[in-house]
Amino acid sequence: MRSLCAWPTAIGLMLFASVAAAVTLPPSAFTYNAAAPLDVRVASTKASGSLTVRDVTFASPAGGRIRAEIIAPSGAAASRPGVLFVHWLGDAATTNLTEFVPDATALAQRGAVCMLVDAMWSKPDWFEKGRAPATDYRDSIRQVVDLRRALDVLAAQPGVDPKRIAYVGHDFGSMYGAVLSGVDTRPQWYVLMAGTTSFSAWYLLGAQPKDKAAYIAQMKPLDPPSYLSRSSARGFYFQFSDRDQYVSAPTARAFAAAAGARGEIHFYHADHGLKGAAIQHDRLVWLEGRIKLPTTAP
Repeated sequence: MRSLCAWPTAIGLMLFASVAAAVTLPPSAFTYNAAAPLDVRVASTKASGSLTVRDVTFASPAGGRIRAEIIAPSGAAASRPGVLFVHWLGDAATTNLTEFVPDATALAQRGAVCMLVDAMWSKPDWFEKGRAPATDYRDSIRQVVDLRRALDVLAAQPGVDPKRIAYVGHDFGSMYGAVLSGVDTRPQWYVLMAGTTSFSAWYLLGAQPKDKAAYIAQMKPLDPPSYLSRSSARGFYFQFSDRDQYVSAPTARAFAAAAGARGEIHFYHADHGLKGAAIQHDRLVWLEGRIKLPTTAP
């Protein structure tokens, strides 16, 4: 069902060399007051077998509140890894934190503390009506800052080992995760699914800016590959589709190439949604080995 591309390849190394020299924003562009209260508010708590599931909100550094779900083993805290999940922009039912609930539940059953968040694109009709080209740059920086704040909340959970933090993202969640990898040193392991190399490439599928060239130039310093190339993370697992209508195979390889020898790229016979038991199984097994959890059956 799946194929593993040889990595690194000569083409991949050339692509890596080109993105390594790209212009990026300095880490200071993504700073915030990390000492501010997290202001976590629990909306509900329920038991689910051996797990505790909490629906919460926490304060965004830019104002407003972020919705999240924390799935963790019940009982006394031990040294546990933490995993942050960020969803895609896809079908309405899973364009929110629910996309990765099955993954988070599986990892929590093996001892991880998992946190799923609603990103800015979870709002209904966000792409068509909720965003504007004039604020895409500002909002992109704020989204990365919100992910950093989410890591603060995750790290504050009882028993979470700060040296065993991972990140899983799909589509926009993959792209903003790639940027995060270059500005925050806490996640050491990343699963990035179906991301593309340029934010403007996707944003220009929607509302058009008054000056297209100026817009592309403004967004370019946020392009994900350059952040992957400067990341201090230890490993990246890239999942792509072999028939993705939004991400071509060369673009997928360019995205993954930026991680250099730390990256592992897989293509699957699927569409952009990357749904399927084998696809999920592969990323869970990869994560379990890195964050030191008992592995799933092969």
